[in-house]
Amino acid sequence: MKSYFDSLNQLKPTNSNETGLVTLDLFAGCGGLALGFEAAGFETIGYEQDIDAVATYNKNLSGICHQVTLTTETEFPRADLIIGGPPCQPFSVGGNQHGLKDSRDGFPIFLNAVKMVKPKLCMFENVRGMMYKNKEYLSEIITRLESLGYCVSFQLVKAVHYEVPQNRERLIVIGHDGGYTFPKALDYKFTAGDALSDIANNVLPDHKFVTPSQDEYIAKYEKASKCITPRDLHMDRPARTVTCRNLAGATGDMLRIKLPNGKRKRLNVREGARLQSFPDWFEFTGAESSQFQQVGNAVPPLMAYHIAKSIVSYLNNDHSELKNVQLEML
Repeated sequence: MKSYFDSLNQLKPTNSNETGLVTLDLFAGCGGLALGFEAAGFETIGYEQDIDAVATYNKNLSGICHQVTLTTETEFPRADLIIGGPPCQPFSVGGNQHGLKDSRDGFPIFLNAVKMVKPKLCMFENVRGMMYKNKEYLSEIITRLESLGYCVSFQLVKAVHYEVPQNRERLIVIGHDGGYTFPKALDYKFTAGDALSDIANNVLPDHKFVTPSQDEYIAKYEKASKCITPRDLHMDRPARTVTCRNLAGATGDMLRIKLPNGKRKRLNVREGARLQSFPDWFEFTGAESSQFQQVGNAVPPLMAYHIAKSIVSYLNNDHSELKNVQLEML
């Protein structure tokens, strides 16, 4: 089996002109999704409002990211694909759940862009809870995409099945012309040790350590949540899901590594980025808190790469006949 670092070497933005296809990347963040698509041969044009994330995107990727707050009035250039991760905070269980009528929602912007540009394919990713707690809202979005002429496929994708060393799950929804299938899960998984073994025991100036009072709090937290094993990173298995909260926050479930001397260090930005499948050459900009936010919010580039490769394969085949057959069956 190839090493984790061999897998990271697949992520080359210089491949972005191989297909000749242009992709609009909405709500682009720091470019995790774009890195996977550029490595698979797509040119990307990003749109993101966070200034640090935009700077990170433009520092590392071949495509250009525009610093802009998107609205339903935003105009876009011609493109073959539209991808992105529209914000979904208004649709949490604790929110008012106004769906597409909520002004804070990113999906009207995404759907309007699809309607305007009419791409060959569109794709968005979101939290797994959208399939369960917000399934009526997901159904509303799918119906809207279907009204625009797309066949819609969706799947809960596990990042660990696509060379990412963490148990991260994301909903992926793809609007296509008929006949698209998600990539098959790989028959191997990378662990936290595969990603971090060379740096796990290093202590750098930017590392923070779990304090005695935090140790006490963590012990109570793990007892209350009935943890069978401590929630430290275990090098023989994939990591827990990397989030902004467990990277940056001194919380009970913060990501940490137990050192040989018994002390526990919290992850720094590079260690978090390794678990998200960012290569070491990928540099994050802004203050540490902003970098943690960028890492935690990102789509793992290796997961994005495998999805993008399946899209390349799909677009290289003519599915018009299949779509006509499907329409005749309705």
